[in-house]
Amino acid sequence: MTTGTRTGAQTPEPHAADTHDLIRVHGARENNLKDVSIEIPKRRLTVFTGVSGSGKSSLVFDTVAAESQRLINETYSAFVQGFMPSVARPDVDVLDGLTTAIIVDQQRLGADPRSTVGTATDTNAMLRILFSRLGRPHIGSAKAFSFNVASVSGAGAITVERGGTTVKERRSFSVTGGMCPRCEGRGSVTDIDLTQLYDDSKSLAEGAITVPGYTGDGWMTRVFSGSGFLDPDKPIRDYTEQELRDFLHHEPTKVKISGINISYEGLIPKVQKSILSKDREAMQPHIRAFVDRAVTFADCPACDGTRLTEAARSSKIGGISIADACRMQISDLAAWVRGLDEPSVAPLLTALRQTLDSFVEIGLGYLSLERPAGTLSGGEAQRVKMIRHLGSSLTDVTYVFDEPSTGLHPHDIQRMNGLLRQLRDKGNTVLVVEHKPEVIAIADHVVDLGPGAGSAGGTVCYEGPLEGLRSAGTVTGRHLDDRAAVKRTVRTPTGKLAVRGASTHNLRDVDVDIPLGVLVVVTGVAGSGKSSLVHGSIPAGENVVSVDQSPIRGSRRSNPATYTGLLEPIRKAFAKANGVKPALFSANSEGACPTCNGAGVIYTDLAMMAGVASTCEDCEGRRFDASVLEYHLGGRDISEVLAMPVTEAEAFFAAGEARVPAAHRILTRLVDVGLGYVSLGQPLTTLSGGERQRLKLATHMGDKGGVYVLDEPTTGLHLADVEQLLGLLDRLVDSGKSVIVVEHHQAVMAHADWIIDLGPGAGHDGGRIVFEGTPADLVAARSTLTGQHLAEYVGA
Repeated sequence: MTTGTRTGAQTPEPHAADTHDLIRVHGARENNLKDVSIEIPKRRLTVFTGVSGSGKSSLVFDTVAAESQRLINETYSAFVQGFMPSVARPDVDVLDGLTTAIIVDQQRLGADPRSTVGTATDTNAMLRILFSRLGRPHIGSAKAFSFNVASVSGAGAITVERGGTTVKERRSFSVTGGMCPRCEGRGSVTDIDLTQLYDDSKSLAEGAITVPGYTGDGWMTRVFSGSGFLDPDKPIRDYTEQELRDFLHHEPTKVKISGINISYEGLIPKVQKSILSKDREAMQPHIRAFVDRAVTFADCPACDGTRLTEAARSSKIGGISIADACRMQISDLAAWVRGLDEPSVAPLLTALRQTLDSFVEIGLGYLSLERPAGTLSGGEAQRVKMIRHLGSSLTDVTYVFDEPSTGLHPHDIQRMNGLLRQLRDKGNTVLVVEHKPEVIAIADHVVDLGPGAGSAGGTVCYEGPLEGLRSAGTVTGRHLDDRAAVKRTVRTPTGKLAVRGASTHNLRDVDVDIPLGVLVVVTGVAGSGKSSLVHGSIPAGENVVSVDQSPIRGSRRSNPATYTGLLEPIRKAFAKANGVKPALFSANSEGACPTCNGAGVIYTDLAMMAGVASTCEDCEGRRFDASVLEYHLGGRDISEVLAMPVTEAEAFFAAGEARVPAAHRILTRLVDVGLGYVSLGQPLTTLSGGERQRLKLATHMGDKGGVYVLDEPTTGLHLADVEQLLGLLDRLVDSGKSVIVVEHHQAVMAHADWIIDLGPGAGHDGGRIVFEGTPADLVAARSTLTGQHLAEYVGA
């Protein structure tokens, strides 16, 4: 580095430590990345953008963040590493200048019924300590206020060796917990409709049990038939009182069935443990449908849904119990805590105030601490995770964000931008994967990946300051200043869906007529009651198709072909053409390569070190047994078909020997949602968030419904992809469907036929209709926050 002179004196050489101001990535090849080499400036805000599937997450999360976390794990002893998940080194030549990475992604928080906003952020822990110190009457330690700790006590004799002699002593112990004994800390109790569990006119051998998974010849039913307690050939309606008790309520006991020792218990406790203990939102659709039919959930009458014992609710600070505090809106709770002045717990109050103020600062003041964590949207979950880091004193940390604007109204995005700048200004490196122009605008450095998606992406199209992106000629640069025009002529509704007295969550007896046969957008600031109105007031039925934000679950064995049901008609077509069983054409069934069991790779576990995955030598990664690959359809074997991109497969199954109308219909829907570049056999684990959302949309487009309810379909979509989504929504409406979209994206608002705007604020400041009408009327009125931002967006 050159040095200058000043007043004759030579400036000192820079310190060696000051030269490490870049994160250098050379030769990154994770997923679809093609030898990507970039230099990311430290202590700056860098935004990574590009079309959905271009490789943003592969570069930021799977390469930079993953290697940082792997290197941190290696600093622990081998003993400790043995208890930690082992992660393989990313496929990259050089990664230099890394700092500790903190990942704030959109993974949903745990869906356990006992997990709440308060427990997920440790705010409940601080409140419990506060009430155990200041609550009157005093009922015990912090455990006495925890709905996850049951009250237990016991007594007995113990043997103690003391001074060479054995002495027997009597000891007793007790733990005072706050868990309501009736609902076991869940806040709700279940009532089961027995007619949905079994058909009493049939015997066990005839398949009397109608619970999902209990087939007539399945293992679950065999446990009941072979237990010795029941006659498998006797109709259940003829059971004696004892037999019915053994069938429904028997305590767990060991029995021997087919020479195997197994635990037998009644049907009701078995169903409660295997199905009802899980969060409803995390269930598979057919199990969720069974639960909806068979079970009614109601607030626990013993604790009034608070999850706590009567003692925990009786201890109060200034007339407020811990149950009252957890039910308050967090912005109100923060004000209450600020009013407490008790020197004996001053450090605790300071920490609690900071955490609660962080909720308000980040735009989540409308939540309550008792809100189940599984009910938060992806954007809300991401902001809840941010709360841990806002007050942190750590600097020189790399924060990695995955579309932090998800689920945010344009008004809230400004606040989020301030928080990202705040983290950067403390001396941290902030890496953001983002599509919204409002967030890209605050970047110090922009990395644009593309030019396309999947195999057509994976290269850096532009790297540098924001000003250069507009003139770079990339897809992002061309669309950065795109602004949809407000629709001047709107469709005429064919009917209306009358909603009367809607009061779900924060809605205040809302009356609204939702027009049918048109594109309706429901909008408003985060927490204003949009989802409560749409999902809580539109009855789910055969005529309603709802596509929400719940994540697609699937292992690396799952792929678009299995998820959409596409593989079923393909397997049958192969079987029919070759005169063999369809099961041969599944890598998860009889057709699997015996060496790798259909995985395509062989894993070698190296204990605390990262395991090694090597391509199976027998099937060469094709996943199928060699004999299966001798069967062809249209000149292709099953592995070649699964390697096809969707667009190629659509043409392949459209005509000729390989014509399969059922498969072609599904493939056409995948093309419609913009997934033409994805291969049929690509593991779901490698798809980006936007790709998964569109895969779910394509699957539901095959459902027979007249009303489509979409929850933020622009999540994870690039500016260029939003245009394609608008075309898809138009096609749905033009085909006679009614489309209701919960959305914040101004392009979708401008394209709507009718807008319903909720607000004016969030939580108890929202829950009201503040505008309903056409987009043009909303822009002209500018009477709401949405109207002001939409007018600014369209340049009105």
